[in-house]
Amino acid sequence: MRYRAFVAAFLALCLGFLTACSEAPDAADGPLTYEQIRGTGLANKCPQLGEVSRGAIPIEGDGSFVIRELCLEPTSYFVKEESTNKRQDARFIAGKALTRRTSTIDQVSGKLKAEPDGSITFVEEGGFDFQAITVLLPGGEQVPFLFTIKGLVAKSQPGLGAINTSSDLEGTFRVPSYRTSNFLDPKGRGLTTGYDNAVALPARADSEEIRRENVKSFETGEGHISLQVAKVDGYTGEIAGTFESEQPSDTDMGTDEALDVKIRGLFYARVEPSEA
Repeated sequence: MRYRAFVAAFLALCLGFLTACSEAPDAADGPLTYEQIRGTGLANKCPQLGEVSRGAIPIEGDGSFVIRELCLEPTSYFVKEESTNKRQDARFIAGKALTRRTSTIDQVSGKLKAEPDGSITFVEEGGFDFQAITVLLPGGEQVPFLFTIKGLVAKSQPGLGAINTSSDLEGTFRVPSYRTSNFLDPKGRGLTTGYDNAVALPARADSEEIRRENVKSFETGEGHISLQVAKVDGYTGEIAGTFESEQPSDTDMGTDEALDVKIRGLFYARVEPSEA
């Protein structure tokens, strides 16, 4: 009887394994449904091109082109940490994202413009262009920041006249406050709502520490990003590669000093002629 129970349990385990394998999403069967994607993390992934894609997409001076479906998928995070030794420079420390499957910027679009020197300029115009992310450092410190490329203006090297696997788009962008102006702290202090300052802590001009903690402000920083194109499909207009972005962290509406955060990852986009 013991052997029969063991065999029955073994067969049930094998049957469950085969059933699970048969229900796994198969991209070859067509677009995945919501039920197939939910809970898998696939929605946080950017599309990628084949291993070998070395075409080129000419960006002519009299033509009008746009980038659509720009997707940036972070894969690693680093936070700049000052050294305790004055003789050593500050260095970036690798961190772990606490926000698990909501980190990708997606569906970003903007205009492409050919410059007289043969370079190409990309101007971001809209899309899901920000994500709130928190990184955990080895020492236990949590660093929140708004991963974004709002208002990005990126330019390639001169003399290209096309997007190919030698193209690098670099530029700056705005980094809005991690908190919105309607956010209230535990004491009910805010920028456009709540109290201007806590009654027990009046804003004293002679105490910068108290003033920064007590009076909220909406600070906008500046970031820099580099998009390195590694794959180009000239037939479909798809491009893909890697990116590295550096931007300030959250300041808790002016309370804390911003830290430098570096984000590395993969990107994907489509280059199309403009309809306008």
